[in-house]
Amino acid sequence: MDQQPSPSAPSIWAIGDVHGCVDFLDALLTRPEIADEPECRLWFVGDLINRGPASAETLRRVRALGERATVVLGNHDLRALAIAAGSVRPGRRDTLDDLFNAPDVGELLDWLRKRPLMHFQAGHVLAHAGIHPQWDAATAQSLAEEAEHALRGEHWRETMHALHGGSPRAWSPKLRDEQRLRFIVGAFTRMRLCSRDGAMALGARSTPGQWPQGTLPWFDVPERRCTNTPILFGHWATLGLLVRRDVCCLDTGCVTGGVLTALRLGDRKLLQVGLDALPASAADALAQA
Repeated sequence: MDQQPSPSAPSIWAIGDVHGCVDFLDALLTRPEIADEPECRLWFVGDLINRGPASAETLRRVRALGERATVVLGNHDLRALAIAAGSVRPGRRDTLDDLFNAPDVGELLDWLRKRPLMHFQAGHVLAHAGIHPQWDAATAQSLAEEAEHALRGEHWRETMHALHGGSPRAWSPKLRDEQRLRFIVGAFTRMRLCSRDGAMALGARSTPGQWPQGTLPWFDVPERRCTNTPILFGHWATLGLLVRRDVCCLDTGCVTGGVLTALRLGDRKLLQVGLDALPASAADALAQA
């Protein structure tokens, strides 16, 4: 695992859930703090696509950044792969037609499914939903790689089928096969609330102040193991921006009228772009999506 970056290393910006809002992303990338440092790195917390109007173009834009971009998989990214694999049917809230009708849909989905579930570098962990309270960074990295191997293989469609079904609430190293895979992927991409002993409450209402008695945010579970490494995550728009020493939530709901947020790791500087930063035509299109 990498150590802290040297003072001369390129800046790293962690960017919240884009959800197909490519105009927000374009506006963010033209901010001088990012545009004036062409070597800076851009870390995306997942959910690049779905719910917004331009999933295909968002994937193209991020893919074109090449090695500058690091992307971890989110639950909406996995949902697109599941629909493509025939594991689930599109729902009324899915906005993926532009992606599935794109001439380069195969290339885009192949690129997407080969993204990691977790990235550890520069003294920070990047994961869409977070790190399960019972995992330290090394354990989480090993389990992420285990699931990534299945997602990246030639039988990835079977893997997507295996991910859909009942999942155990509690972690055990003794979990095997589909149950193990479902828990690992669910923790990295869907977790918000847990019980005090670390059992996940995946279907629980997660609006602050309204979550069920006996549950709390995964990052506040007592004796959480990965506390010495800051964790950057998204996935929790109702929680919104949270910047602490140990965790940072960067999902600020750009697809639902909020803003797209970027955090510079070196000094915790924040950049945010909202509807007022977009051309009128783009803002109108998003409002009607």
